[in-house]
Amino acid sequence: MDSSSGHLDAASFLQIWKLFDAQDRGYIEGKQLDDFVGQIMKKLGKNVSKWTFPCICLYVYLSAYILATVILPEEENFLLLFRRETPLDNSVEFMRIWRRYDADSSGFISAVELKSFLQDLFQQHNKHITPEKLEQYTDTMMKMFGKNKDGQLDLKDLARILSLKENFLLKFEMDACSQTDRKRDFEKIFAHYDVSKTGELEGPEVDGFVKDMMELVKPNLTGADLDRFKKALLSHCDVNGDGIIQKNELALCLGLKLTP
Repeated sequence: MDSSSGHLDAASFLQIWKLFDAQDRGYIEGKQLDDFVGQIMKKLGKNVSKWTFPCICLYVYLSAYILATVILPEEENFLLLFRRETPLDNSVEFMRIWRRYDADSSGFISAVELKSFLQDLFQQHNKHITPEKLEQYTDTMMKMFGKNKDGQLDLKDLARILSLKENFLLKFEMDACSQTDRKRDFEKIFAHYDVSKTGELEGPEVDGFVKDMMELVKPNLTGADLDRFKKALLSHCDVNGDGIIQKNELALCLGLKLTP
């Protein structure tokens, strides 16, 4: 690593960060934080005041996003801060994004598809970047979040980029015995995925529900898995075959009979 350049970009920051956050916890603490700071100071050289990092180290631990804000210029820290600033709290919106950018329906996001996502992201935030920078950011994000190192992102990888919140279904006891409790939980669950408030699940609403439901039993759910489970659910629940799951249809699939 060249420690004399006095320059730190997002790629270099992440390269150093991953040396100390090997378990991908999203933060560094204790002795590792001291060593991380030392590496950053070596990389930046005279561009950083000697008082900057001692002040930072007053924290018990620091997340990558806080550090990125302090250390990197705005154009470099944007992609790191994006995850903190725009977390998704519903798998429906997540699946809407997944379907849009998995343009070839391969079940993965390729580097080309990721670049398209990042380009749209910058445009939405009124940030202009050069084609060269876009290539660099695509490569950096792929290296940071592509756990399989195969040049593709799966569902889990994109969920990490978009900072998708915890699976909504984890809030509920799926083996509840009381019919009253089950009906109450069903109403809450259906309302969560019925984003359009139409009384039925369609498109990404079905995708979001299937994703969260199947991840309860298969944590490493792939795009191909999701499509297969969705097809099975529709064949079982979608009585009239219109690709839409009515509220009563889903209730019957789950062994519930809703009162009129």
